[in-house]
Amino acid sequence: MGFGQGLSGLNAAAQNLDVIGNNIANSGTVGFKASSATFADVYANSKVGLGVQVASVNQRFTVGTISATGNQFDMAIDGPKGLFRVQDPSGN
Repeated sequence: MGFGQGLSGLNAAAQNLDVIGNNIANSGTVGFKASSATFADVYANSKVGLGVQVASVNQRFTVGTISATGNQFDMAIDGPKGLFRVQDPSGN
């Protein structure tokens, strides 16, 4: 394994730690959705891998904790595929 391959692994691991740190820092934020990093191999014209990279950072849209607040204007979606659609007075 070459220096570049090892370095790419360290960079990918550092980016993953950034994602994990963001999840931990926002764990108490109401409505926060955690993320996870997805990794991919780096190839060139050869069959030998040149390292690893972060392919994407995906948000996890799982159902969070829903609690009653008593406020008539508080809303929650109970389901894994729901999002609020917001529209301004001009229709945008």
